[in-house]
Formats: sequence, structure tokens, C-alpha cells
Amino acid sequence: MRTLMNALRWAESKGIALGHFNIAGFEQFKAVAETARSINLPVMIGVSEGEREYLGVKLVRDWVSSYNEEYGDKENDGGFWLFLNADHTHDLKKVKEAAESVFDEILFDGGKLPLEENIKQTKEAVNLIKSANPDILVEGEMGYIGSSSEVRSDIPEGAAIRPEDLTKPDEALRFVEETNIDLFAPAVGNIHGMFSNVPDPGLNIERIKEIKESLRKIPGKEIYLVLHGGSGNTEEDFLKAIDAGISVVHISTEIRVAWRKGLESGLKNNPNEVAPYKVMPESIEDMKEVIEKKLKLFAKIN
Repeated sequence: MRTLMNALRWAESKGIALGHFNIAGFEQFKAVAETARSINLPVMIGVSEGEREYLGVKLVRDWVSSYNEEYGDKENDGGFWLFLNADHTHDLKKVKEAAESVFDEILFDGGKLPLEENIKQTKEAVNLIKSANPDILVEGEMGYIGSSSEVRSDIPEGAAIRPEDLTKPDEALRFVEETNIDLFAPAVGNIHGMFSNVPDPGLNIERIKEIKESLRKIPGKEIYLVLHGGSGNTEEDFLKAIDAGISVVHISTEIRVAWRKGLESGLKNNPNEVAPYKVMPESIEDMKEVIEKKLKLFAKIN
């Protein structure tokens, strides 16, 4: 039986990271699943509250389960498998819905809340999820990094970019100890979305190292660091962040940009076509190109 925890252990033992890609439609699902299968790597598929509302919680769970049943490597922790994450969940009712649908992971996002309230609400989410199914991993987030996947011209107001606003190692340790989460998403200079013409601001690699070292103090507990807002960061920053302790990297905006450009090209090249499966291939191929590049980078495959 494949588990996300074992995949994370495998990735950490190899000094690499799992790729996490958000989807909002079947074409995005197809692009992620087929690309990861072709490289033979485990991959995480994320669906936020809005994406789950659009797709349907049970439908996306069925997509993942059926694809794993047909194509998944059921024995090898480093082989192809799809893991499903209920990404950026703010509402406890939505937390319960994902837990009852047996997602592999659920992110309760209280990153914009004051520390005390974030701890309180995240603890509630952890208790609810683990009561429903103790095998579901729970992720918590500390620090505001913006709230949407879009092409930006400016840094989101209130985003933690200045060194004094980034997640502090001692607060990260307290947060993880008190909430009992399995994965932790800090603010380390990362931002949701991406800029139109320049790379995102650089990640604070030293802070990632400090947080990772701080969390190693927790006895008998494996904590994995997650980098959100990966679209727009440089390859050099990704590799340094992974070496510093990041185990999962989230990509969303770059996939959406590739989807749109491919769709526009498909419609332009087939102006009279009305069959979706004849228009969508260009979009799928453009997304696959992005996904393959990221997966190979995170897995350090030349």
C-alpha cells in the first residue's frame, strides 16, 4: 500500500523533493498524471477549496484512485503514484469533507491569522482529520504569502518578504509541537503567483535551514517542509531550498499560464473545430513541458 509518508521519507533519503501541482480541470489532471508516469515518479495533485468546489471532491478523488489502480507502482516508494492534497483549506467543514473522502493530505491554512489563533484553529483541524482517518497527513502554514495563483505586477500587500516578517524558527517549533501537524509550510520569501517579466524575489535559504534544524528537535516526529508559491522562482533557488530541507514544492500559476497559452494556440490553429479533444492537445502538451521540467529539477534528474 503506497502512502504519502513513505514517499516523503524516500524523497528526503534521496535529498530531493516531490512536485505538487494544482489542477482545476481534467486537462491539467491528464498533463500531471501522464508526465509523472512517463518519468516514473510520485507526484502530488492539489485542489484548493475553490478547485474542489468546481471539480467535485468525490470526482477528483475517483480520478486519482482509478489512475493509480491502472498505472500506479504499488510496491516502489519512488515509483509513479498520484497523491491527493486538499490544498489551502480554511473552513473546518471543508476539512471534514476532504477527510471523509480520504485525501492523502489536507492543508489547513491559517497563515494569515495571528500565531495564537492559527495554533488554535490548526489544532482543531488536526483533531478532526486524525479522528476521521489517522493515516491522512496534515499540513499547517505560518506566514502570509499571498492568496491566489496569478501573474502579478506587484508583491501582494502584507506578504512576508522582509527578513523580520519571515517565519521564525522558534515560532515554527512551537507551532508544530502544539498542533502536531505532519508537514509545515513557512514563509521564507516565497509568494503565491508569479511576476510577468522577472523572477520572484529570492528565497531565504538560510531561514529554511534554521527552521529545518529547529524542527529536528522534536523527538520521534518526522516533519516535512513545504514550499508554496514556487511558480516564478529560479532553478538555483529551488535546488538550494531542497538542499536546505524542502521536501515538497508547489507549482500552480505556471501550469495555468501554459494551459491558457496552449488553449489560445489550439483555438487559433483550429478556428472551426468544436470537439474539445481536438482543441486541447496543444494546451496539454504545453503543460506537460512545464511539469516535466519541474519534476526533473526537483528530483535532480539531468
